[in-house]
Amino acid sequence: MEKLTFLFMSEKVEFGTRLCAAMTAQGVPLRPSVLEREFNRRYWGRAVTLQAVRRWLRGEAIPSQDKLQVLAEWLKVEPQVLRFGAGAVHAVRSAQQRWDELSYTERATLDAFLRLPIEQRRVVQQVIEAFCLAYGNTSTASPDSR
Repeated sequence: MEKLTFLFMSEKVEFGTRLCAAMTAQGVPLRPSVLEREFNRRYWGRAVTLQAVRRWLRGEAIPSQDKLQVLAEWLKVEPQVLRFGAGAVHAVRSAQQRWDELSYTERATLDAFLRLPIEQRRVVQQVIEAFCLAYGNTSTASPDSR
């Protein structure tokens, strides 16, 4: 639990860093009063407080998704980049690209695999890992089998 709390706190700090960088890139002064005023001019919901935006800038809090959308549009950055960082977005896009490159047959095979009961999936996984080990490709073996 302690490690999870640390990771989430780190996520908040990283968000604060990205928010400051986006503001700087747009020439917006890094002052909570400026952020509060400009954000509330654009946001259609209940106004945010100076304390709330100060916590965003300090990396102590992450705004809700609707507020994140407003910030991203104002600062001309993709919402997912502002929230998760360019590295995370790149990783997701790379995984999506890899999935898009699969043939119809490969997708049908994966779909059939996912319909199997969990016990049969484990057997298929072990067979695939055995093939990978036999042919020198250990990068696809699961972490618990190494």
